[in-house]
Amino acid sequence: MRRKWLRVRRPRGVPEVLSAAVVALAVLFLAFQMAAAAVRALKDAWPLLLALFLLAGALGAWQIARTVQRRRSDAERLALRITLAEFDVMDDLQFERALRDLLVHDGWPAHRVGDGGDQAADVIGDHTQRGRIVVQAKHTRVGRRVGSSVMYAVKGTAGPAHRADHAVVVTNGTFTRDARAWGDRHGVHWVDRDRLRRWAENGTALREFLALSARSRRARFRRAA
Repeated sequence: MRRKWLRVRRPRGVPEVLSAAVVALAVLFLAFQMAAAAVRALKDAWPLLLALFLLAGALGAWQIARTVQRRRSDAERLALRITLAEFDVMDDLQFERALRDLLVHDGWPAHRVGDGGDQAADVIGDHTQRGRIVVQAKHTRVGRRVGSSVMYAVKGTAGPAHRADHAVVVTNGTFTRDARAWGDRHGVHWVDRDRLRRWAENGTALREFLALSARSRRARFRRAA
């Protein structure tokens, strides 16, 4: 079935021409009136439109700045990256220095103190908000486990000897079940091989996965002094 197209017939004769002209003028007049009304509306509403435009621009700039800052933070976190394989071939001194560098990277101005008579502290860092952290480094061969005796020693000296707010034992190996349980009960944090990977390889800050509190809870160790 063939479609029937609508054809517009040209006006014939003077009456039809005049009628078409009147209709065209009416359409033009209506269009002019609508344009004038739109201009008046924009003129009256320009302060609101300007405010909305500025607000949208500010939100866009804030979003861009936030994205740039997040990418910069991610890049900085990945700037210091140490793999587990690199930890495994370190000696004790290199391991302690690497942990010190990781603390400094996390915002803890830290220094190495581990030597004879270190009183269960190899690295000490001081944070303006989270206080003092004491780190005991236990570099082992892969597969070796750190026992509860290390936790006892760190707990006993963190407050009296070092006036610490936080105590952490870090190893490239693992901990015994008793050592982990005892540390959790008595506030001695532990970082095993898996957590060390998160910290050193993935760039997760130590305070994040250990949930290190602010300085207000410093009495955990200092009351024991």
